[in-house]
Amino acid sequence: MSVVAAVLLWGSLLLVAHTYVLFPLLLARLARGRRQNQLVHAPDSPELPAVDILLAVYNEEQVIEEKIRSTFATTYPLDKLTFYIGSDNSADRTNALVTRLAADYPRIRFRPFGQRTGKPGVIEALAREATAPVLVLTDANVFFAPDTLYQLVKHFQNPAIGQVGGNIINPEHRREGISGQEKAYLERENRIKYQEGVVWGAMIGAFGGCFAVRRSAYHPAPASFLVDDFFISMAVLRDGLQAINELDAVCYEDVSDRLPEEFRRKARISAGNFQNLHAFRGLLWPVWSGPAFAFWSHKVLRWLTPLLLLLMLGANAVLAAAGGWFYPLMLAGQLAGPALVVLDWVLRRGPGLHSRYLRFLTHFYSMNAALLLGYWRYLRGIKTTVWEPTQRFQQAK
Repeated sequence: MSVVAAVLLWGSLLLVAHTYVLFPLLLARLARGRRQNQLVHAPDSPELPAVDILLAVYNEEQVIEEKIRSTFATTYPLDKLTFYIGSDNSADRTNALVTRLAADYPRIRFRPFGQRTGKPGVIEALAREATAPVLVLTDANVFFAPDTLYQLVKHFQNPAIGQVGGNIINPEHRREGISGQEKAYLERENRIKYQEGVVWGAMIGAFGGCFAVRRSAYHPAPASFLVDDFFISMAVLRDGLQAINELDAVCYEDVSDRLPEEFRRKARISAGNFQNLHAFRGLLWPVWSGPAFAFWSHKVLRWLTPLLLLLMLGANAVLAAAGGWFYPLMLAGQLAGPALVVLDWVLRRGPGLHSRYLRFLTHFYSMNAALLLGYWRYLRGIKTTVWEPTQRFQQAK
């Protein structure tokens, strides 16, 4: 029993350490000295392809005008852009605002839906109307820089490139909530995705808020899927094309500062991740290939981390009960993490003290709890794909 428990404890610890520490270090080493794809369109090239931008919205009156204006304030040729917007039965002023702005921007194609469909269904309906060779998928709260579209699309000069992800930046954060931790998470993820593309041409999942995909490599997610962007990304790799991240394709996202909002969003994403894991399980083998190794290391082990943490806790409890001093001390260390999360909550709600380090622990454990909840929802079966927008800075001000 003790031998089995020791194997489970140290094996689980190694897997968690691999996904959070060892893999990023190895990837940075492998990417050192390598260059991004160099076969690109020039900014003034007459061969720049036409682009159709796809956006699904639901009750986005707080951000939709800024979204539209920032999209058309671009260096990309406007006569090569068409902006398809689908409103998933919005109940606020979203539809009226888009209709008004369409008079100023004739390249907008607006489609209001009369009943809730869910984001994958809206995007697929818009994609069927789109005709351009390049599709750009985006979110309402992600705002483009003037050259974002060019930086995304330039890589499609290379026929091996099937998808290009954007570099999403959080422009502001507050010490009171978790936006600082979300900002750090996004910066780390952008770097990992870029390095995966440089080393293997296999970015494991573009950020859904901003990416471009070659139309011939676009495969819509099934209507029952919660996370369509990850499905689209992995389908590109399954087709044998490359997926890369372009750090110069800068765009800005206002994130939620409230832990319950991020917990709800990540639990939903987690359930969708396990749908995608089942759909693309064939890409997990052979594990020694670059895309499979990155898929396991970057995503799958991270999704399984809450289960590994529970396995570690149970195995450590068994070993601690067998006597000695090391495993009881290690068990105390494992239990100290959740205890510090409680301390962070008490300090925040009581004297209003905010510790950056305690907040990182809160972020880590709460997001793993969201992963666990999402896995449970996946096992029970996904009932609906409709969504509610996350409360963001604009709504909190």
